[in-house]
This record gives sequence, C-alpha cells and structure tokens, in this order.
Amino acid sequence: MRRVVQVIAVRPEKLAEYRELHRAVPVLDRLRRCRIANYSIHLLGDRLFAYFEYHGDDLAADLALMAEDEATREWWRLTAPCQTPVPEAAPGEWWTTAERVFLME
Repeated sequence: MRRVVQVIAVRPEKLAEYRELHRAVPVLDRLRRCRIANYSIHLLGDRLFAYFEYHGDDLAADLALMAEDEATREWWRLTAPCQTPVPEAAPGEWWTTAERVFLME
C-alpha cells in the first residue's frame, strides 16, 4: 500500500461551490476501481490537502485509466475552476504531491 498526500489551493470565491460539489461525488466507483481507498480532502486556509491509499502496483497507469473515464473528466471540469496550483507546484502540475517526513505505524 502506498500513502499519497497532495495539496492544491482553493479559490476563496469558489469555496462554497467546492464544498457543495463534494456533497455527492459521482466518481467514487472509478476511484475504487483504480485501487484508491481512504480518500479524504481537508481544508486549511486556502489550501486543500488530499490523502489516499493506493493498493495497486502502478499508480501512473491507474491514474491514466481514471483520466480516460468520461465521468471523471466531467467531474474535473466542474472542480477545476475552484482550484489553483500552489506556488510549490512544478510547471504543469495540478495537485502537488507532498513529501512524507514522518510516519508512525
């Protein structure tokens, strides 16, 4: 299992819309089929922190399958205007993966 933490900024004027969109997420089955579990998103100030556990062998391949899914692309079309990459993001990166510095198991 691989733990992934990502961060992105939320546009303050879109926060209410972003929250409303997440009251009913239509892509949960696709996430599960891409071997993603325990997915959560947390808010602090204007930053969203996502955590999920990946239970597969090729995250890049599963994310590529997700990106091919019509419902997922529609979901991203709705959520993208609410988000903006953080300054730490690499060029072209949307959600930025955070470095793990500690883990207690």
